[in-house]
Amino acid sequence: MKISVLTLGCKVNKYESDSIIRNLLDKGYDAFDKLEFADVYVINTCAVTQEAEKKSRQMIARCKKFNKNAKILICGCASQNNFIQFKEKNVDFIGGVAKKIKVVDYIENLANNEKLLCHEDIATLPTLYEDNMQAKQSRIRAYIKIQDGCNNFCSYCIIPYLRGRSRSRSVESIIKEVESLPDDIKEIVLTGINVTDFKIDGQRGLLILLQKLDKFGKRLRLSSMEETLVDEEFVKGLKNLKNFCPHFHLSLQSGSEKVLKDMNRKYKPNDFENSVKLIRKYFPNAGITTDVIVGFPTETENLFEETKIFIEKIKFSALHIFQYSKRKGTVASRLKDNLPMIKKERSNILEKLDKKFKEDFIKQNDFGKVLVEEKVGDYYVGYTENYIKCFISSKKDLLNKIVDVKIESPFNDGALATIFEKNK
Repeated sequence: MKISVLTLGCKVNKYESDSIIRNLLDKGYDAFDKLEFADVYVINTCAVTQEAEKKSRQMIARCKKFNKNAKILICGCASQNNFIQFKEKNVDFIGGVAKKIKVVDYIENLANNEKLLCHEDIATLPTLYEDNMQAKQSRIRAYIKIQDGCNNFCSYCIIPYLRGRSRSRSVESIIKEVESLPDDIKEIVLTGINVTDFKIDGQRGLLILLQKLDKFGKRLRLSSMEETLVDEEFVKGLKNLKNFCPHFHLSLQSGSEKVLKDMNRKYKPNDFENSVKLIRKYFPNAGITTDVIVGFPTETENLFEETKIFIEKIKFSALHIFQYSKRKGTVASRLKDNLPMIKKERSNILEKLDKKFKEDFIKQNDFGKVLVEEKVGDYYVGYTENYIKCFISSKKDLLNKIVDVKIESPFNDGALATIFEKNK
């Protein structure tokens, strides 16, 4: 039986999909993550925006084009949010966020030729971390899920309602997974719905976890962070790690104090700026990227201008720009929305800034260590520790190697780089 497990949305979803694949492989099935012919498709859905839910529904039709008789199994945030939208598509299984691994049991029953009707299993969201998944890792970089859920309840975000309250994985479980990683994995990325809220015995624990993982000698990277975690003790502790990659993805969302308040974010622009200054005090060459939402209901033209000015002041290394998407059930959904053309216009303005920031950051960097992940055309491609995408021309096989490079100039969506031999 051929089983395709397809993922929409975040890295946490991808980790959970890879866990399903690993479980299926262990049971002897031909399981993979490509959209191609299969007997069974598992679609791990996303609901962070209306567009994400739409793409989750559309994936059903895309699967049917490869095999109109295939069984379709649904799980994830979009089905947790509204399972009816998938029931109307005549799928074979609908699960939610909790107990995703149960899709494997359903597949086992299919393999045993049991005649199954459409089964809905939208389980109650757990209050403790569900530690029953471990991902099938790639050859080069391992994503390790350390946390789930969120307590922030930002006024625009539906995820706390779908993922539940914040809960942390045990340090022992995380270390056990890291110990099981193949030797050729060179980098670990810690991921979660809100990594900032990772706790050990109810107390802030992210730095302690990183200190324990530093001993494994693999590059360490954080997928994202909240500004509220950044203080002198934390950043100084990161500086003392041997293998930490100085790339900080700090979610901003808006540079306007009023809009941040309306979003129910827990900081002011001045707080965010002070956190960036602290990071650059210890990591002058750090890559600092961010998320920005444009067109929030209370964002006027003047307030958007405040965001633009603030972003220019910070000089990020890259921006991730999102147009506000109304999510039913959130506080912001009760407010009058901005017009789509206004959101698009503001997004275009920030996209131009993003291009400039990326080029400026590349020009500020002369050298770096690149973990080479793939070959694209004539170039080997990978990322520096501070997250510059590098294209390297070489006659030698560089795949899965960490190489010293000289960063030459902006190129494609990253930088052109050449091998730099330190001893010469």
